[in-house]
Amino acid sequence: MLNSERQDAADARPAAPAPDPQPTQSLLARWSKWLGGRPQGAAEPGREAVALSTREANRQRAMLLPCFQARLTDVAANRAALTWQEAYRAADAQRRGAMLELLAEVGASSAGPSETGGKETPSDLSRALSHARVRFFKRLNALPDGLPFLLELRTDMLAWRAKIPGLQGLDADLEGLLSNWFDVGLLEMRRITWDSPASLLEKLIIYEAVHEIASWTDLRNRLDSDRRCYAFFHPRMPNEPLIFVEVAFCADMAGNVQSLLDEGAPMENLDKARWAIFYSISNTQQGLRGVSFGNFLLKRVIEELNGELPKIKRFATLSPIPGFCDWVRKRGAEDLAAIVRKEKAGLEAATGAQVLAAIQQAVDDEAAPPAVQAVAMRLAARYLVERKGSLPLDSVARFHLGNGARIERLNWKADTSRKGRAQSCGMMVNYVYELDALDDNLARLGEGKPETSRGVARLL
Repeated sequence: MLNSERQDAADARPAAPAPDPQPTQSLLARWSKWLGGRPQGAAEPGREAVALSTREANRQRAMLLPCFQARLTDVAANRAALTWQEAYRAADAQRRGAMLELLAEVGASSAGPSETGGKETPSDLSRALSHARVRFFKRLNALPDGLPFLLELRTDMLAWRAKIPGLQGLDADLEGLLSNWFDVGLLEMRRITWDSPASLLEKLIIYEAVHEIASWTDLRNRLDSDRRCYAFFHPRMPNEPLIFVEVAFCADMAGNVQSLLDEGAPMENLDKARWAIFYSISNTQQGLRGVSFGNFLLKRVIEELNGELPKIKRFATLSPIPGFCDWVRKRGAEDLAAIVRKEKAGLEAATGAQVLAAIQQAVDDEAAPPAVQAVAMRLAARYLVERKGSLPLDSVARFHLGNGARIERLNWKADTSRKGRAQSCGMMVNYVYELDALDDNLARLGEGKPETSRGVARLL
């Protein structure tokens, strides 16, 4: 249900996964991406920042230094911050990289004697640097359109920080500020319908990161009266969804996304529906990576549905398994042998790549040996309980299990789209949310024993 991302090691807490960061957050950029072009301002893989001329670097250095050091009420420093912001937004991707490199340099030298008294210890200096960086970001935040700009800036910082190590301190301070400025208590949850403004509906098409919205007809189907879509908004960005979840209602727990999104399927009778299925949740702001509020959104939605549709008693996801194929591909023959041998599928000495090929063939061929499907299901169950440190290895499992959900059921041929086949051989998983069990499930997860149904447990 969640879009896959390659989590940094530092992002250890459960969070709704987001796509890999791109260096821009403008709507125009996302239209460009959706239509197949390269987003405006986006960093090209392998490209280096274009160095600023000595004169330009000195000019920007003189502009930035008071932004770090002067009081927040300093008019000249605020004017300089606005000028820098305008220059940054006008720059292309490689020039932005050069500006970020200079920003990191100025940020690393921005703790003046007035802050440390000239007798600084390493810890004193670290605090002074952090204080100066925080002041810089607060100054930008106070500008008109400052908060959206900071999200754009952090998106670029995430994209460039591997090549500009000095950005790490800046990024850490900005992430901490964004966690406060986007506290869930400040956010508003709103339902999005077909009658919502067209500009907002366009953003759903662009931001949808799990199951691509193929057309306006597809979007209308997802927003029909037997469906729901909810999003979080920030009061300073009232027309920009931060994260949204799409919900379908069913008589039984759904196990196939093609059927769920079938535009020709009859309307669901909400009087007979007993299950709410969260089939897609998408973060829209790359700059909020590491700031977690997806778990609050799901719980707020459950509360909303309990009030609106009291006959809906059960809540589950229909989720992708984004890292499964890569995980299998990297396993050696010996690692896979114990699982494969149990099913007698003729794959006892196969490598991960060979096992994947056999599973993909079974997806296409109805006459494929049933044992190959059984191997796929066993491997998927094992993958879902694999851990990276103390947390689940799979990004979607990390999110839902970290919210207290239970691994309920694996579904064969549940998503046969190109993306579904590439990431999980078309398999999907249901996570069930039972409000009274969330805390106990979290405790089990903390002990390294994620909660599973009996059916999934038998596959382990």
